[in-house]
Amino acid sequence: MSRILDSAKETIAIEAKSVQDLAGLLTEDFEKAVGAIMESKGKLIVTGMGKSGIIGKKIAATFSSTGTPSYFLHPGEAYHGDLGLIQDNDIVMAISNSGETDELLKIIPFFLRNGNKVIGVSGNPDSTLAKNTHFHLNVSVEQEACPLDLAPTSSTTATLVMGDALAVALMRERNFKPEHFALFHPGGSLGRRLLMTVKDVMRSTDLPVIDPQSEMEVVIHTISNGRLGLAIIEEKGNLVGVITDGDLRRGMKNQRQSFMDMKAKDIMTSSPKFINQEMKLKKAEELMMENKINTLLVVENQKCIGVLQLYDL
Repeated sequence: MSRILDSAKETIAIEAKSVQDLAGLLTEDFEKAVGAIMESKGKLIVTGMGKSGIIGKKIAATFSSTGTPSYFLHPGEAYHGDLGLIQDNDIVMAISNSGETDELLKIIPFFLRNGNKVIGVSGNPDSTLAKNTHFHLNVSVEQEACPLDLAPTSSTTATLVMGDALAVALMRERNFKPEHFALFHPGGSLGRRLLMTVKDVMRSTDLPVIDPQSEMEVVIHTISNGRLGLAIIEEKGNLVGVITDGDLRRGMKNQRQSFMDMKAKDIMTSSPKFINQEMKLKKAEELMMENKINTLLVVENQKCIGVLQLYDL
């Protein structure tokens, strides 16, 4: 077993060093590439063959989700008609570890004639690709983690990290914020909390409402049947307080002899935390965390119109 673990540790160490070495390979071409993408009115087209293509797909996906419209173009499909997708204001990122991939080099002349700025990404700054692109990003590695030094391992990791470095640099230049990220991820939990409002998820029907003069038996029955862990106290249609499970327990402990003779008004919290139905879920969550509570009343014109609980988020 130790031999297997040693192999894993060696692979991780080799690839980690390859990533660390990238910082020393950065040149002003990186800054120029970021500037070109920032200035472009078009999309960022990522292209590459084989393993480079697989990495390219992930890089394109990262760009698209972080504010840079991008898609992956397969060099073979491009050579057989898909070049028609390219507009002259698009930026192209061409990936090839050797810089000599035939399928990729065949379509580079089209990009140059079409007026596209081309970012070459390879492990050889003297390659054909590097010499025929506007900007070159060097992703050369000392060795592949593959014991035969053949299978792309360290080189694909380095390429992926270089793509991330570009994407993050662009995010910072554009002041890309969580709200922007959420727009491209509406199905995720972050997008849900940042884009949806309280009224989208609050419970607004069959609310457990009672009046301040309700007997304790009614209070207990209402909290139990309401399945929200609370009872809302209203007087003449206006919110005047709330009774939670915690209020009940404290009342039972402090008033053991007379508890069942008490009224709702005797144990209610008269200044409960509440929110507006238009508040974003993220803000509601922050309010819950700040006050160490898991339930908020939704109030409008002094009337409770809904209840939002932490698990709703």
